[in-house]
Amino acid sequence: MTVPSVFADASTLVDRFRESGWRLALAESCTCGMAAAMIGRVAGASDVFCGSAVTYRESAKSEWLGVDPGTLRQFAAESRQTTDEMAGCLLRRTSEADWGAAITGHLGPGAPLEIDGHVFVSLANRERGASEGRLVANREFVLASETRIERQIEAAEIMIRWILNETVGRVGS
Repeated sequence: MTVPSVFADASTLVDRFRESGWRLALAESCTCGMAAAMIGRVAGASDVFCGSAVTYRESAKSEWLGVDPGTLRQFAAESRQTTDEMAGCLLRRTSEADWGAAITGHLGPGAPLEIDGHVFVSLANRERGASEGRLVANREFVLASETRIERQIEAAEIMIRWILNETVGRVGS
């Protein structure tokens, strides 16, 4: 049986984090935990993966992660600014994680055309012993898929590959 490439990427991510001594936590909105499920399929993922907060609704983003309600009002739940806050807040709430990654987006149906199929990913890093993390990268992607489930899968794949690409060559925390 051939292993889909996203599971190979998730395995590579787990290996890289294990070798670096890093731990990862996710905050997922539009993927609804799918990236966590892909990472969780890797044997030994618990060595490096702290977990994922599925903060689908605005109230969960605020109450669970600490995203400022003002950010949500001003920029919307599906924005780069909200995603940046999600990644940073995640590290404040997950003491053992060195890296926090977040994803939001509008996968439709019913999304305004200008944001339909757009997702935002953000990555924050915390130096060992520090209480606060710092944003190290963010990016917007436009999904190629059409259906909601295909978009969720594509977004989760993008998130995992993007974390891999953004952590290459970074000095250990």
